[in-house]
Amino acid sequence: MEHWTICGYCVAPKEKKQVTLRSHAPGYEMPVTLINGAKPGKTVLITAAIHGDEYPGIAASIQVAKEIVPADVTGRILIFPCVNTGGFRERARDVPEDGANLNANYPGNPAGTVGERIADFFVREVFPQTDFVIDLHSGGAMEPLTPCLFFPAAAGARVRNEAEEAARATDIPYLIASAASTGEYSYAASAMGIPGLLLERGHGGLCKDTWVKAYDKDIRLLLRHLDVYPFNDGGNICSKKVYRKTVYLSAEQNGLWYPYISADRHVLKGDALGRMEDFWGNIIAEYRAEAEGTVFYYTGSLAVKQNQPLVAYGLEEYVE
Repeated sequence: MEHWTICGYCVAPKEKKQVTLRSHAPGYEMPVTLINGAKPGKTVLITAAIHGDEYPGIAASIQVAKEIVPADVTGRILIFPCVNTGGFRERARDVPEDGANLNANYPGNPAGTVGERIADFFVREVFPQTDFVIDLHSGGAMEPLTPCLFFPAAAGARVRNEAEEAARATDIPYLIASAASTGEYSYAASAMGIPGLLLERGHGGLCKDTWVKAYDKDIRLLLRHLDVYPFNDGGNICSKKVYRKTVYLSAEQNGLWYPYISADRHVLKGDALGRMEDFWGNIIAEYRAEAEGTVFYYTGSLAVKQNQPLVAYGLEEYVE
């Protein structure tokens, strides 16, 4: 195993370094753990807090970074427990300096705003040395969610198949084929040929211990699947359903949103998903399922603007 140079740091074989990296955005710092293993293998990137107010992945990745023994690693691991440090401090989803959504602004711009420069940092400094991306998310403050994950379905057969195979190794029941291409993991897949997954656990700005433990297990299951780190305590994992088509329902008008559904709810074609009212209590729209499906997440906020997301549900007729 050779010394590993990345982002200006040199890591010896069987060494772990916990450092603070400066991205291409002046003054913007990110904590990272760099682990160089004992034998050659894949390089795995683990990120959390792409959205600064999604916490279980932060706590789980910190825990895993502390516990991994470098001498037992085959390959290399980069762990960024908090990418959007500004958003984390402000309890905000997006980068506070410019409002950038780091899950939607890749590849970024080296001379752009803070969010654009953060994205560019990963594209230039991190992705070229990465073989697999594990990106940890949660439902937002107003977004109840059931555990699910996204894999890149439009990034080519090799990338799609490697990502989907890894997805089946997790303890997450719903695997969602995604055509996204501008998020962190999705850009790495579509533009750079790097397979990866976006995992979702928890919601509501909370950091429940059960969610952290579940994420810890998911990370270790994936590292084992990738032959990077041993894991002998995985136990049973849940059965899987792969959804090839998902409906992302958005509001057609401003109003007060009253959902009828819950996360993990099974709905039939024509079932009412929720209604929109005005300030006088008049129903101005009612939304119904276009086909039989399962609800992954929905908006729990009373206040909703036109074009904001309401419900995401996978269609059962496209399940494998």
